[in-house]
Amino acid sequence: MTVLTLALSKGRILEDCTPLLNAVGIAPAGDASRLLRLPTQDPQVELLVIRPTDVPTYVEYGAADLGIVGKDILLEHGGEALYEPLDLGIARCRLSVATRKDSPLVQGLAAAGSRRLRVATKYPEMARRHFAARDQQVEIIKLYGSMELAPLVGLADVIVDLVASGNTLRANGLVEIETIVESSARLVVNKAAMKMKHAGIRALLDRCAQAVGHG
Repeated sequence: MTVLTLALSKGRILEDCTPLLNAVGIAPAGDASRLLRLPTQDPQVELLVIRPTDVPTYVEYGAADLGIVGKDILLEHGGEALYEPLDLGIARCRLSVATRKDSPLVQGLAAAGSRRLRVATKYPEMARRHFAARDQQVEIIKLYGSMELAPLVGLADVIVDLVASGNTLRANGLVEIETIVESSARLVVNKAAMKMKHAGIRALLDRCAQAVGHG
């Protein structure tokens, strides 16, 4: 029996995916908050529950046949080694540039003049590409959390971070000044697995497509 392994991001994507997993018959048959490897209702599909940033790596190197991950992570990772056949339309958010609401940069990033902007982010590659496309010199500061604090204490002029409702920004006195890219959860597939396990993967893709209204 061919078993398919699906890598899932912990946190919001796992929560938002629950109705989809139920709809296609692969809901976890175990405690997804504690176990990292789970059987599902379908004996031919198992789940790996891992950090969001690790999903593309697990799929690219064949530790998982498929994965569900945000488009933002794929763009930062570089998704050329993966098939990306389906936008699931869930976990919608946007990658944005934000700063203090009292900053002159609210009027536009050009307000920085010739001074090099300091940008705090956990998306250094995307931030670098975005500002390079504008011919704007920036200093990237890699952070892993509490991004909103950086402009408030003078560590950075702006942040590049994911925004869903914007409530966290507002609560910390920050405002969005630019959207870099819209993001949602994508289903990705290992290229070798697509050939070796084609029938099983194709069937699962079709079930997912039908469940999200693409079928």
